Amino acid sequence: MTAVRTAELPHPHAGLAWGLAAALAFSTLGIWGKLATQAGLSSYSTLGLRFGLVALVLLPFTGGLSPAMRRRMLGVGVLYALATTCFFGALDRISAGTTGLLLYLAPAFVVLLGWGLGRRPGGAQLGAVALAAGGLGLVVGLPGAADHNLAGLLLGAGAGALYAVYLMASERWLSGAPALGSTAHMALVAGVYFTGLSGLEGTLQVPDSAAQWTAVLGMAAIPTLIAVPALYSAVRHLGAARASLLGTLEPLFTVLLAFFVLGEALRPGLLIGGALILAGAVLSQRRPESVPRP
Repeated sequence: MTAVRTAELPHPHAGLAWGLAAALAFSTLGIWGKLATQAGLSSYSTLGLRFGLVALVLLPFTGGLSPAMRRRMLGVGVLYALATTCFFGALDRISAGTTGLLLYLAPAFVVLLGWGLGRRPGGAQLGAVALAAGGLGLVVGLPGAADHNLAGLLLGAGAGALYAVYLMASERWLSGAPALGSTAHMALVAGVYFTGLSGLEGTLQVPDSAAQWTAVLGMAAIPTLIAVPALYSAVRHLGAARASLLGTLEPLFTVLLAFFVLGEALRPGLLIGGALILAGAVLSQRRPESVPRP
């Protein structure tokens, strides 16, 4: 047998910082989403506005990209839009906790897909996935009696799988691409897509109050303009698997923000689940180890 060492990615410490920044910024999405709903905006209309505004801000700064790179960026944007659609489809059928649990099993999908492509995972990586999955179950809640809808479960699993494919495609197709350019093209695809869906639903609307504009602008700024470029940078420096495991910190941050901002109660399992997620995130950042090849 020969030993194969996973190619080391540049600047892992920078990747760790970007990954933590992305998780923290993404964790505000649920807060802004709840504020948008309370202000009377529909989900698809809010998403269309969120991504449309980001595309308008960033696209003027994407000169110099080759047509081939733009096509790859748009393709990654399609994957993101499809994953988001599955996520919201699951939310309509099963509990938010189970939907979140299925989405944040994306690291397991990344590991499985990578294994299928010849990237055999090491023990530390498998242990990190197990710790993160156990912690997520405690933080977001385990499936309950309301989660027996097969379509909802399949859509939730589809959201996690598609998000994993999105991360892996970002790693493979957007290597060396500017993070802001990647974000601009993803936002363009998602903005057109969700605006179209809201039009078909008959829920397309323009914000007409300060509360609605605050929710839309907050969602566009923090969990998009800040979070998405940070995620692309984390994937570039760490790879899809390690970056996705850092992303499991997001629901923990969301629960803590909901406690401080919205006054939502903390459940007893949060501390234990949070500790498991943190342990998994730390374990996932161990240097890639040599893996025997049959």
